[in-house]
Amino acid sequence: MENRAVDPDGLADAAMTAIRDWAGGTVLDVGCGTGFHLPRYARTAATVIGVEPHAGLAELAARRCRDLRNVVVRTGAAQNLPVPDASVDVAVARWAYFFGPGCEPGLAELSRVIRRGGAAFVIDLDATRGPFGHWFARSVPRYDPAAVESFWSRQGWSRRELDLRMVFTDRADLEAVLRIEFTPEVAAQAIAETPGLVVPYPNILRWRLYP
Repeated sequence: MENRAVDPDGLADAAMTAIRDWAGGTVLDVGCGTGFHLPRYARTAATVIGVEPHAGLAELAARRCRDLRNVVVRTGAAQNLPVPDASVDVAVARWAYFFGPGCEPGLAELSRVIRRGGAAFVIDLDATRGPFGHWFARSVPRYDPAAVESFWSRQGWSRRELDLRMVFTDRADLEAVLRIEFTPEVAAQAIAETPGLVVPYPNILRWRLYP
């Protein structure tokens, strides 16, 4: 439900492909979950690999893509990716595990698996902007946006803001997603402060090129 609602305008994919298109290449989805984005990559990529640490979610992803011959799903962790050296053109991690400090093993793995001329992308919530960022900060008070930014700056990654949206077909779905995202108290506030069916969803796109 949440994946269907997020970014109906396709801004995230457009921003990534403008930097490094994955058409005709090998795409790695790190933390692919139930594989929602795998079919989208498969439309133009030659090969798509979904990696998910939770076996149950990986099974759902494999089931989703069972009729797509250019998609494979593997169970594995970001810090130990089950793919060969220099075998990936584009790696993407959406709202998966990149919260800054502590992600060094995952970044080292990206450097191992991405071939020359490739790119890695990380999309994550921007906790410094808008009501959604405020609600997130209240729900996860240990999250330190300044420390996260400092981490990515030290790693040499580029960044740009993405003004995404969540668009729902009815209030029940909107309220259900807000209850997934936030603590009960904050979710109640978010629901009360959100009229209609659209939730502004500020994100940050981070990327690194591997020349």
